[in-house]
Order: sequence, then C-alpha cells, then structure tokens
Amino acid sequence: RVSEEARRAVESAATRLGYVPNSAARSLAAGRSESVGVVVPEPGSGYFLDPLLSRLLRGIGEELSASGLQMVLFSPQSPADVQRLEQYLVGGHVDAVLMLALHESDTLPARLNARGIPMVFGGRPPQSQEVSFVDVDNHAGGRAATEHLIKQGRRRIAHIAGPDHSAAARARLAGFREAMWSAGLRSDFVDYGDLDRDSGELAMGRLLATADEIDAVFAASDAMAAGAMWALQVLGRRVPDDVAVIGFDDSPIASATRPPLSSVRQPVEDMGREMAKLAVSMSGVRDQSPRQMVLSPELSVRESTVASR
Repeated sequence: RVSEEARRAVESAATRLGYVPNSAARSLAAGRSESVGVVVPEPGSGYFLDPLLSRLLRGIGEELSASGLQMVLFSPQSPADVQRLEQYLVGGHVDAVLMLALHESDTLPARLNARGIPMVFGGRPPQSQEVSFVDVDNHAGGRAATEHLIKQGRRRIAHIAGPDHSAAARARLAGFREAMWSAGLRSDFVDYGDLDRDSGELAMGRLLATADEIDAVFAASDAMAAGAMWALQVLGRRVPDDVAVIGFDDSPIASATRPPLSSVRQPVEDMGREMAKLAVSMSGVRDQSPRQMVLSPELSVRESTVASR
C-alpha cells in the first residue's frame, strides 16, 4: 500500500512534469484493451452498399465513444482473413465483439462463443445459439406492412422476400403470411430477391407474369421496392392507383422514389446504441449469461400506398 502523503507527492510531481498516463500500459495492467471489434461481411457481399450500415455504425460509434472505448472495424475477405481475425480477437486485443449480418454458414461466431469471447449480434443470430443480440421485430414489421395494404382495400397482395438464408427476411415473410391468413386472403404470391434494386425489378416482373391481378406489393427492403416500382411503371401500372407498394427499412431510398415510398422504419441507430451498451457492460467479462433485446419497428406511410381515388 502507498501512503496518502506519498500518493500526493507523486501526483504533484506528475503535474509539474506534464505527465500523461500511457493508455496502452494502463489497459495492459487492467487486462483490458478499451476497444470493441465490429465484424461485418466482406465488401463483395453488398452489405457495404446498404444505406442502413452507416446509421448502425454511427449509433455504435457514438455510444462507444461516450464510454471511452474505440471501435475497430473488421471485414474478412477470405478464409485466411477469418483465421487471422479469430487469432486477433481471442488474443485480448478487443474487450468484446459485435457481429453484423452473418450467414448460417459463418462458423466464426460459434468458435468465439466456445472461447468465451463476449459477443453481441446485430439481429437475431442465424444459428440457434444462446448468445446476446439486439434485433428489430421483423415479424411484426412484416405483418404491419401487410395489414396496412389490406386496410387500403388491397386483396391480391404479393411479397418480394429477401434471401432465405436471412433470418430477418424469413421473419418478414412469416409476418406477411400471418396477416394474409388472418384476413382470409391468398398468401402464395411470393418471389425472392437479394434485397437490391435489380432483384426487386426482376421479381416484380416474374410475379406479374404469373399473377397479373396483383394490386399491391410488400417488398422486404426499400431497394427491392424501388426496383418493383420501376418494373410496374415500365409495364404501364400506376403506383399506387393500380398497384400499391410498400418497402422495409425506411432508408433514404424511400424519399427518393416517385411517388415517395411507404416503408417500415427500423430504429437502426437505436439498435447500434443498444448493441454498444451491451458490449460495454460485457467488456472483459467472459462467460456471461446472454442478454437479448428486440426493438419495435414503425410504419411510415407515404404516397406509394395511398391511392388518389
């Protein structure tokens, strides 16, 4: 133990000399890195083009900064990159890891979990692991979007779903089907896309080729909804008078379409902040009980679903 007199003498000398504690040495002594790793898919996955990513990272960064922690971004592009990343993460270089938009084939989370690395998933994890996550209620959002179309008098409603490997896309599809079944309506007008504009346009064309009577479309992303609107307009269908269209995300795309796109808003920045809060509370503490949070989406109604008739 150091006496109070000695402690004051050391602090006084440090002040006179302009001494600033070395953060790296202090972190090493405390067994913490004061940084949190954020793992996102490789750039080629298209995730970096998602307008929601910047909002999610902003929420994460703001909360970590307020807690005095650094955000370190990782995007492994090959199996060798993943192996090096795993060694880095288990080597004590970060206090916790945030995992974003992973596929069922990704095995890194399971390996980190087995090593007791504190982890938080952005979205419900693709595999049924007991891990911490922050998600949006995609099922409720899909149901709300479909019920909105039904309330507008639409009865022949199609859904452009996201890829089947996405848990969020599957939940939105389930919400669509539940709303249709509850209303006694057909729920088999379904096609799939990759959440981008081109795939939405192609899916809309396929749907109309087999079900010309469609009078509304719920797309699992704003980008696919924008592609669907383009396909409808090329084919001479008026939006929303002939076919109403609603998307999901409430991204900047929703305000850029003509007419403006109704959408389901994800509280993405709130999601990022809550993920960061969990990471801060878990930092440096291994083998914690998982904590899970589900945020509620909101409906943003615009002209693409409200006909002028």
